[in-house]
Amino acid sequence: MAELVYRPVVGIAQTFFKALDLKIDCKGSENIPRTGGAVLVSNHISYLDFVFNGLAALPQKRLVRFMAKESVFRHKISGPLMRGMKHIPVDRKQGEQAYAHALDSLRAGEIIGVFPEATISPSFTLKAFKTGAARLAQEAGVPLVPMAVWGTQRIWTKGRPRNFKRQHLPVTIRVGERVEAPKDQYAGAITRRLRERCQELLEAAQRAYPGRPKGPDDTWWLPAHLGGTAPTAAEVRAAEAR
Repeated sequence: MAELVYRPVVGIAQTFFKALDLKIDCKGSENIPRTGGAVLVSNHISYLDFVFNGLAALPQKRLVRFMAKESVFRHKISGPLMRGMKHIPVDRKQGEQAYAHALDSLRAGEIIGVFPEATISPSFTLKAFKTGAARLAQEAGVPLVPMAVWGTQRIWTKGRPRNFKRQHLPVTIRVGERVEAPKDQYAGAITRRLRERCQELLEAAQRAYPGRPKGPDDTWWLPAHLGGTAPTAAEVRAAEAR
């Protein structure tokens, strides 16, 4: 029943991206298993990251069930769609319910999409990873699949207006080799290895990205270490602490 909702939504998203003339460069989709459960793990820089993560799985004929904050499921438009596509609501006050739901889905052979940073990174660099993705993979006996997206922040990100203009923006997606999650290993160690792999993929996506700032007022989407004016990770942490 879910696919009666999911596949048309995918088609609408693809048509929308074509209308925007996005230049999507995706490599590594073959690393996503064609069958069986897996935890797809990505950086998080945009409200649309889950859509692009899902597109990366389509060549393998897989549909990803994403874990997303519960408020999205209460929205009058997105809520019915999210439920229809069998995405997983996460109530941070009752996270054990979402964890159990994701675990059941993995054991049933589904791919679960997780953003281990939990929130969008305003610095566009990797934040600390929570261990939930590794623990899910360990308990379900499935691999972790690291990936990275870049350029999505230019379309719609936290604190910026949506940019749905036809500007031919590039989006780069890189999917890496699977990271195993043995049950006899410490989840923190697996998480560190996973984060390192995502960092490598993010840097590869940034190197391959053809887009450049259009002027001095268009450097907001570049992290400080790449010459942009996005806040540094330290500045973000200080602002969050305040």
